[in-house]
Amino acid sequence: MRTHDKQRGGVLVMVIISLVALLAVVGLAFSAGLSYLVRSKLNAATDAAGLAAARAISNGNNQTEQIANAKAAAQRFFYANFPANYMMSTATLNDVGVSFSTSEVTVTVSASATLPTALFGGFASGTLAPSVLTETKRKDLDMILVMDVSGSLAPSAANVRSSAVTFLNQFNVARDRVGLVRFAFGGIVDDQIRPIARGFDRASMINHIKAYQFSGATASAEGMYWARQQINSVPTANLNRSNLRVIVFFSDGTPNSIGAYLNWKPGNNCTEPGVVYTDDDGSGAPAGLYKTTEQYDDIGGVCTPADLPGKVASLPDWYNAHNGSFALANDPSKREFPIVTNSPRVVTNALTYQNVNRAARNLVEAMASKSRDEGIYIFTLGLGSSLKANTGYDGERGEDTLKCMANTVDAPSRCYNPAKPVGMYCFAATQSDLTPCFSKLASAILRISK
Repeated sequence: MRTHDKQRGGVLVMVIISLVALLAVVGLAFSAGLSYLVRSKLNAATDAAGLAAARAISNGNNQTEQIANAKAAAQRFFYANFPANYMMSTATLNDVGVSFSTSEVTVTVSASATLPTALFGGFASGTLAPSVLTETKRKDLDMILVMDVSGSLAPSAANVRSSAVTFLNQFNVARDRVGLVRFAFGGIVDDQIRPIARGFDRASMINHIKAYQFSGATASAEGMYWARQQINSVPTANLNRSNLRVIVFFSDGTPNSIGAYLNWKPGNNCTEPGVVYTDDDGSGAPAGLYKTTEQYDDIGGVCTPADLPGKVASLPDWYNAHNGSFALANDPSKREFPIVTNSPRVVTNALTYQNVNRAARNLVEAMASKSRDEGIYIFTLGLGSSLKANTGYDGERGEDTLKCMANTVDAPSRCYNPAKPVGMYCFAATQSDLTPCFSKLASAILRISK
């Protein structure tokens, strides 16, 4: 055989060997890419399973039931998010770990998948087995649910009741600490938050919600006052006080009423605090007074005159509906929320439509801001097209106040502060949007508890 024939044969062998090696490298790269995609899908599936398990812990009257519900939810959500034979792989969800500590529950989800190491050219060399592990911590929660029960909500009554019940069902009766407040003219604490023990009486709250009747005006500050008072009634020294504190505030309208001890002209002897209200059309005389402790009940007698502005000397300088002018005069620390102010809306002492209508908005925004200073998250939910209409003395939209309260990134510049807890606002355009909106807020609350 001639020399150059031998060389051609040697080159051919080298080419074949090189092609086989190249195909092997390409095949390995392809398999590595598949492994990466499968691992990413595993991560997404275990994340979804962990969050679902953390939420499912709310169901069950004891730890045994809660663990069983958590594991079942994790399994459902894992396989829903990891389709069978995804990228030629077979996934295995390992046993879900659920452990309870003093202030939180830890859910551990691990999974693996097997897939063939497919090489081009028909070769194979075993399997790849990517695996992942995720850990979800579900903190115990302190929360107040605030429900608007004003008269404008009467046509939506059934949906409001059922949506609020669905919302409460997503929290843990044994570990979460929850209180319930409603407001119209006055603010009422239907179920107090437990100051020491954890948990809440969901059955009692559901019974209260199912019995709600809708009447009265929108004294949002009265609802917010009691929400903050309730959540702060859990003492700081209580070792079980949650680091995650939330107020969820539902309304369908713009604030138009304020509670106060008014300054009366001589000859008018009313000594009770009451709620003064305005309409939403931008004009008219303020009217009242209504009891600060009832949904819709006027005080009567000299305290509910036909001509309120004609018999009242002035509005108080500070919000005093629950502590009186004497307490404010003798304890400056109680002067938290000014009624007379230059910002964000100018309010003077005169009992006029302009001042009462502006003060109603100022107060609830100030109370929400103070709550955020205390580390409390505010979540708001608004119902109906009226929230997008220009109402009141300044023609403002009601949803802007709800966004300010929640400190959302799209809130008006007067109130957004990224350094403070940022909550969420959900707009329910119609009654059918209520339950999805409440569920969206619940999911967001549970996510920040991770």
